[in-house]
Amino acid sequence: MSQNPPSLRPDLAPRALIQDAPRDQNRAGQPTIGMVSLGCPKALVDSERILTRLRAEGYAISPDYAGADAVIVNTCGFLDSAKAESLEAIGEALRENGRVIVTGCLGAEPEYITGAHPKVMAVTGPHQYEQVLDAVHGAVPPSPDPFIDLLPATGVRLTPRHFSYLKISEGCNHHCKFCIIPDMRGRLVSRPAHAVIREAEKLVEAGVRELLVISQDTSAYGVDLKHAEAKGHRAHITDLARDLGALGAWVRLHYVYPYPHVRDLIPLMAEGLVLPYLDIPFQHAHPDTLKRMARPAAAAKTLDEIARWRADCPEIVLRSTFIVGYPGETEAEFQTLLDWMDEAQLDRVGCFQYEDVAGARSNALPDHVAPEVKQERWERFMEKAQAISEAKLAAKLGSVQEVIVDSVDDEGATCRTKADAPEIDGNLFIDEGFEGLRPGDIVKVEVEEASDYDLWGRLLEK
Repeated sequence: MSQNPPSLRPDLAPRALIQDAPRDQNRAGQPTIGMVSLGCPKALVDSERILTRLRAEGYAISPDYAGADAVIVNTCGFLDSAKAESLEAIGEALRENGRVIVTGCLGAEPEYITGAHPKVMAVTGPHQYEQVLDAVHGAVPPSPDPFIDLLPATGVRLTPRHFSYLKISEGCNHHCKFCIIPDMRGRLVSRPAHAVIREAEKLVEAGVRELLVISQDTSAYGVDLKHAEAKGHRAHITDLARDLGALGAWVRLHYVYPYPHVRDLIPLMAEGLVLPYLDIPFQHAHPDTLKRMARPAAAAKTLDEIARWRADCPEIVLRSTFIVGYPGETEAEFQTLLDWMDEAQLDRVGCFQYEDVAGARSNALPDHVAPEVKQERWERFMEKAQAISEAKLAAKLGSVQEVIVDSVDDEGATCRTKADAPEIDGNLFIDEGFEGLRPGDIVKVEVEEASDYDLWGRLLEK
């Protein structure tokens, strides 16, 4: 089994693997579409929605290029390196299939795509579902059969059956200088709370054991709706978390901005309604760096909040992502970040080196940091983060953890504790007595071994 250390890049995620075979592989004329999904979980949800609509119209989904009449590439455009990966994926799809439709964040720059790949059939922007469907209809007309083109209530999913991402809003009202997400995805637009709950109910009814709540700014959920209540559910993150927790599945909160009202979520974690896990994008700790980023400069107050969260819920796990080498970052500012890490003792940490992004205001800032300095600071930061993670996991030796099983093979079972989100955090491995386990099982394990990012344990009960 391979280990899964934390991702060091917040904009990259594994490509979605389409596991569905066409519903009727012998049916003549059934159109077939392939999908390559890049970027964050929010983009993965967009891919699921597109495929769900296509399946409802009679399209089959191909797990490879060769079996597809056309391929949709859902792109990421957060960083220049992510744009390069998207262009590479488009080129691969063109070589392997030839009929390619491009959507996603990079689709907000159609000339950038067509300049590199003029043979793409169409380009649409992020969450432009109707335009993507129009492009597919033009390239591969649908051939629906209402007697066999039945769609499960949960739609098409690109994640394993036992967990699912639950997107609660689009867009963002922040104007961080290094980020162009608001330009690509617009301002905050929250989904009505009753619609989110209904989707979650259908997922749980279909066997989902873990709901991963995502958005660009989860803490701000409902602000644009003035926290209105409709059909018995209020559009506020605290109320939404409580309602989701009542469904009986694990509920994990991602991209939670540290507003003061986040403290109201902590009692829900202490009660067991929501997993004791917060994914918070702190980005840096020095007030001057945060000001240049156009983010609130309250690192000291953040330490106070962290202490309060831990006092109210001692088992809480904190994950965050940081940028090193931001324009103007001095050695003293970077050292402040390292010192802050010593105090904060975050459980899960990712880090990436600053990159210019076309259209970002940070590009025009003075005193850009030399590449070799950024690399050296990144290495020092990750050494610090790794040491903290190693100590945190070593302290779990002998403890009993409740884990969810992600996969089982001949070597053992790959699981996650409540402290681990899929793909970005660590794993817990069971090497013996795992034969009866299945993905989605939630079991108790005694921790017997720890490394920098992963745990190994003994199955106690199923």
